[in-house]
Amino acid sequence: MNITDCKKKDTPVSAPKGLIFSLELINCFAAVYYSNFLFFYMKIRFGFGEFENFLLAALNGAIYVVASWKCGEFAQRRGYHFSIYIGLLLFALAMAMGLFFHTAYAQIFVFALWTVAVCFIWPAIEAIVCEGSGNKLPDMVGFYNITWAGGGAIAYFTAGMLLERFGLQSLFWIPLGLVTLEAVLLTFVVTLKTAKPLPIVSTLNVQHKERPLNARHFMHLAWLANPLSYVAINTVIPLVPSLSAKLGLSTGTAGIVCSIWMFARLGTFIVLWKWTGWHYRFRWLVVSFFTLVGCFTLLVAAASVPLLLVAEIGFGLSTGLIYYSSLYYSMNASEEKGAHGGLHEAMIGAGLFLGPACGAGALVLLPATGNAGAWSVTGLLTIGFSVFLWMGRLGRNKLSQRD
Repeated sequence: MNITDCKKKDTPVSAPKGLIFSLELINCFAAVYYSNFLFFYMKIRFGFGEFENFLLAALNGAIYVVASWKCGEFAQRRGYHFSIYIGLLLFALAMAMGLFFHTAYAQIFVFALWTVAVCFIWPAIEAIVCEGSGNKLPDMVGFYNITWAGGGAIAYFTAGMLLERFGLQSLFWIPLGLVTLEAVLLTFVVTLKTAKPLPIVSTLNVQHKERPLNARHFMHLAWLANPLSYVAINTVIPLVPSLSAKLGLSTGTAGIVCSIWMFARLGTFIVLWKWTGWHYRFRWLVVSFFTLVGCFTLLVAAASVPLLLVAEIGFGLSTGLIYYSSLYYSMNASEEKGAHGGLHEAMIGAGLFLGPACGAGALVLLPATGNAGAWSVTGLLTIGFSVFLWMGRLGRNKLSQRD
């Protein structure tokens, strides 16, 4: 079977999901290795400070909002495997360009191209994993979350050491090699597609005992909370080089210390996969959101490594539950997994843009204020939390009126 055959609508059960999870793991490692440590690269090579890195991160978020939404729709129409192939091709092209073009403007373009590339990949992987899963949807979402979170945590933990060992150019050639491996795995997936596809099991026709009447309301609540959690995440990541310098951490040590929140998020995913008592429970989202605001503030203002580690643990726990809620409620409420996966990723993109954009704006307006960017994001998260509480109360009132 050649690549063009993938343009046809993929049968959800046709993909060997073990290989898809392997592809997901490798893709997340490659993506985190490049994107999260690009800010160190730009600082070292071109002298980027907090303001420039905030703008770079905001550009990534602005592109991600539109690209993930449209790429999710593309994957729904043209086929998930075909969409992943396009994404891998663009990913490889971006990394090759990064190796040979050494100006700041060229690297900004490379980052933008990479952003479009991963938008072709993530909604399609989410859809392949979740479509046709029926009663196994919670398990599939759990496997998906654990896989990408594990890949991301390992990448961040090791990236600093690998960069010190192999040099800054490994920021490009290591992901390029991994993307090539992904293309090989995807070819196996396409080749091993089931000759006689099994019937598609509609997740909407399966009677999930935990789906309440206001399930879509929970999806909308999570769609508000998740981008705001990424506001916090995408503010922290560009600040890591400056935070590391303040605490006297090398690039390798920073990768180890500042990856703790990712391992905490991974642990949260494992717990939430095995324990489903959080499904459609408003109080869990409230506690997570509140913890997010507090731990973000503590994290960016940490004056010592122990305080930083405490903040990271709470940060990982809260972002884990919020993300898990957004993806699970999105996949549980719709038949169009690719399109809804794209919307879920677009909500993430909104957070990827707002956090650093807010931080950059604060540095311009309040240049003499210490941690101006971080404090402005704390204010934004607090406002978002207030809106979240208002939406929760509105949803409960509507449900009681219906009863």
